[in-house]
Amino acid sequence: MKPLGLHIGEPSANPDGVHKSLLAGLLSQIGLKDLQKKDYVGARQSRFVIFPGSALAKKQPNAIMSAELVETSRLFARVNGAIDPAWAAPIAGDLVKRSHSEPHWEKKQGAVVAFERVTLYGVPIIPRQRVQFSRIDPVYARELFIRHALVEGDWESHQTFQQLNNALIDELTELEERTRRRDILVDGDAVFEFYHRRVPAEVSSMRSFEGWWRKTRAATPDLLTMKAEDLLGEEEPEVDDEKYPTAWRQGDQHLALRYRFEPGSHDDGVTVLVPLPLLARLQPGGFDWQVPAFRDELVTALIKSLPKQIRKNVVPAADWAAKITAELPDEPHDFTVPFTATVAEVIKRLTYTPVSSADFDLSRIPAHLRMTFAVVDEKSVVVGIDKDLGALQKSLALDTRRSVARATEAPATVAGPTIQREGITKWDFDDLPQTVDTRHGETTIRAYPALVDEGTSVSIQLMATAADQALATPRGVRRLLMLQTPSPIAYVQQHLTSQEKLILATSPYQNTAALFADCLVAVVDDVLFRVKPDGLLFTKKEFETVRDRVSAAVMDSMFQTVSLVARTLTAARDADKALKQATNLALLPALTDAREQRDRLLFPGFVSATGLARLQRVPVYLVGIQRRITKLLENPARDRAWMVEVQQATARYVDAGGAFPPAAGADPSLTRARWMLEEFRLSLFAQDLRPAESVSLQRIQKVLAAAS
Repeated sequence: MKPLGLHIGEPSANPDGVHKSLLAGLLSQIGLKDLQKKDYVGARQSRFVIFPGSALAKKQPNAIMSAELVETSRLFARVNGAIDPAWAAPIAGDLVKRSHSEPHWEKKQGAVVAFERVTLYGVPIIPRQRVQFSRIDPVYARELFIRHALVEGDWESHQTFQQLNNALIDELTELEERTRRRDILVDGDAVFEFYHRRVPAEVSSMRSFEGWWRKTRAATPDLLTMKAEDLLGEEEPEVDDEKYPTAWRQGDQHLALRYRFEPGSHDDGVTVLVPLPLLARLQPGGFDWQVPAFRDELVTALIKSLPKQIRKNVVPAADWAAKITAELPDEPHDFTVPFTATVAEVIKRLTYTPVSSADFDLSRIPAHLRMTFAVVDEKSVVVGIDKDLGALQKSLALDTRRSVARATEAPATVAGPTIQREGITKWDFDDLPQTVDTRHGETTIRAYPALVDEGTSVSIQLMATAADQALATPRGVRRLLMLQTPSPIAYVQQHLTSQEKLILATSPYQNTAALFADCLVAVVDDVLFRVKPDGLLFTKKEFETVRDRVSAAVMDSMFQTVSLVARTLTAARDADKALKQATNLALLPALTDAREQRDRLLFPGFVSATGLARLQRVPVYLVGIQRRITKLLENPARDRAWMVEVQQATARYVDAGGAFPPAAGADPSLTRARWMLEEFRLSLFAQDLRPAESVSLQRIQKVLAAAS
């Protein structure tokens, strides 16, 4: 033993070592268990089972080797041992066959890997294992490395040249998007070819690349830095920044523009990036002019959308589009005038053809010629995108208001106290500013402080638009006036007659307390809007002036208002009696229309919603319903003809955006038209009551046309 260098050690057992030694002589007699058929698959697809007398017969392992295979009633394996089939791979040497599949790039490894399958005499001893693909096909491995790591940047190595190259590619790609071309970059493989010519053949992984580049960049640091000529075709395009602007200005706002050339996508064309705090103040006017580079194409599309009778005077469309565009100003002078109206005016001047803005069919204009609006929050995340600016402003109104408040209050918390407050019960603060401007970069965020009614108190909140301020502030001022004025409700209730109490109990309000509270609101509103027609008070002096007038007039005005409501409810009761007495089914359409009119006049909250000035006429309208029912029995055909006229006027009012009652903050023209409908009914069904003004279907249409 000494000449052989052998030493006697401690007794030990190594079953796996024994099995590996035996496996070297039994490579053709291994088998893998087939769980479905419950036997073993051996070399050259032979099948056998473990001999019943074997120690492994009861608990059969997944892979075995057998000393002998004996065929009697079937092929039995005798003298067996459990093995790991992977042991055979290094032992068998060239006897194994290897096949590879799915070569792919793995970012974590920084190399191209593939899956290897190893078989011995047809037995899959290693069904699937990862191997370095560069050892199998170094050429293809290098190609995958270049495409994924260098071209796509899908690796964990951060190289300066790659950042510069990506910036250049982004610039050229953005150029393609702006010009709506796909021929600026030579082709998709230009970047690959650039790296392919410079990276050595033996580099196929992140590790080998970094080793090579560490030495190479010392001598040639710009070897892998691209230039525009490496990616462009023979002619380098020139882009006029005035025709393809990257920013859009509207007033004091500076908005970024983004271009995309992908027909069918929701943002194909030009997209305006609108910061959320600026959304509410943005006006749609001007955006329909598009950027100058797209204007010829837009005018061409507008010409093609004209009716044939007009279009035949401006063909060919492309040639006429160039002429029309040359007559247009570079920028709109009046943002309230639609682009279509300006184009129509030019066509009329050049061809003497009568054409108006309504003649263009905007639904036929390609989507990329209409501006897209993408609203982004403080983190530059898109929170809304649409081609309809109004729809975005409506859907994101609450988010916009909160964003404006955050942007405005952020500097205030540093410089001093914030503007917003809660729990206000009296005017104990300085004058309220009408606007608060905050500069953020090149844009100005404007907030509109408003007094907001909180029920038992008032708060100061920052609104996103002047319209929101104008809607909230009168209500807040009213609440503050009511909090600062002793309520006359209890005194007025004590001095009502029994008849008045009975008739007031028939109101559509939940109870008389709700009715009196609404009457007080109407009284305060009447004084407020007489002093200040828009109801907007911003100074303490103005508020105190209105408060003193309310205190002086509230008692008498409250008595008069309650008396007026009593007369109104009395007239409503008489109208209801007349409607109940008319039972002829042939008169049902007219009776239904009259009941609908009555319900539109009296509803919970009708006193303050109608206002004291117009409430004076409501009893007259209710008396008009009685007169109509009386005449209806005499001449139903005449009533039917008049009802058609009223329904036409009502339909046009509703189509113009009107409602019953008019929505808070509704256009004054709409509100006027709503009450003209009642006067129109008097002029038809109760002419002896004499309308308060001359009214007709044409006059109502004219008022509706003035509504914004």
